[in-house]
Amino acid sequence: MKNHLFRIGLAVFACIAVLQGCKDRIGSEAGKVERKEVTGVTASILESLSVNDYYEAAGTVRARTTSAVSTRVPGRVIAIPVGAGERVKAGQVLVRLDDSDAVQRVKAAEQAAAAARQNKILAESTYERARKLYEGRALTGQEMQEFESRKKVAEAEYARMEAALEEAKVHKGFTVITSPESGLVTEKKIDVGSMASPGVPLMLVESAKGFQLEAYVDEALTGNIRLGTPVQFQIDSINFKGKGEVFEIVPTIDPSSRSFLIKISVSDPSLKSGSYARVQIPLGQKKILAVPREAVVDKGQLTGIYTVSPDGVITYRLIRLGKAYDGALEVLSGLKAGERVIVKGAQNAVDGGLLREANAR
Repeated sequence: MKNHLFRIGLAVFACIAVLQGCKDRIGSEAGKVERKEVTGVTASILESLSVNDYYEAAGTVRARTTSAVSTRVPGRVIAIPVGAGERVKAGQVLVRLDDSDAVQRVKAAEQAAAAARQNKILAESTYERARKLYEGRALTGQEMQEFESRKKVAEAEYARMEAALEEAKVHKGFTVITSPESGLVTEKKIDVGSMASPGVPLMLVESAKGFQLEAYVDEALTGNIRLGTPVQFQIDSINFKGKGEVFEIVPTIDPSSRSFLIKISVSDPSLKSGSYARVQIPLGQKKILAVPREAVVDKGQLTGIYTVSPDGVITYRLIRLGKAYDGALEVLSGLKAGERVIVKGAQNAVDGGLLREANAR
């Protein structure tokens, strides 16, 4: 029995000795790990910097003025010389209505005015003859008053017919619908052969006088934005950057989004109504930790940067980014001031590699 226990103890001791020997060998090999030497990169120590902070909001480009063109008289559309997307000048014909009835009204009014004019001329001539007779005491005062009254009635009738003729001409003019100002036709709402009704829009014309940006901003910025506040904006779809200033503030807070509307004047004629824009509203200065854009390395869905330890070992570190400031990106988490990171040549860096000290700054 004792011999059996002795043999078991001896076997356990042998196993422990073997395991210890393996551990020592592995540790010895780990101490001799060869790291890939990285060149062609530049490392720098991160420091906090002062930047002009801003609030970014989504904006939409709108025309300063949009006219809904409609008719004053009902009628059938017989011609539409322009279409959506065409530029027009003030006074240019947009829609023509059937004017056959209006033409007949003008002719009738012209005939009535001509007849009234003849009656007026006749009444005035008769009045002059009667006046001479009255001065020769051939007519009584009452008779003279009758001739004068007839003349006044004829003159009034002629004036009424002239007014009716002018009204008929104006009515006929309403059958030709023109653009109220120079601009761009953005929408056509009627076709040839359709009936146009007063007050119902036929076309939409955006003024060429300029554009504006409309943006909803958080209610917390109520005290930060005033009339004349300068803003910057960017339209990514056309790679356009511009400047403007706030010219109108709608103070009402939208209860669903807890935001209010501001309007920003912009003047570039190349803009298009409806375009999406990123609006940057200045908030003052603040201290941030930032890295150059070229230092950030994306790996799939991960965003990180290569850091360098005091002994030169390179490590890929995950970070969370914030706003962009003049080519630099704000780091919200993952790094702290005083750490060394690779700021140039990140494409040459290797996780676990060894950086030559000559490349560090």
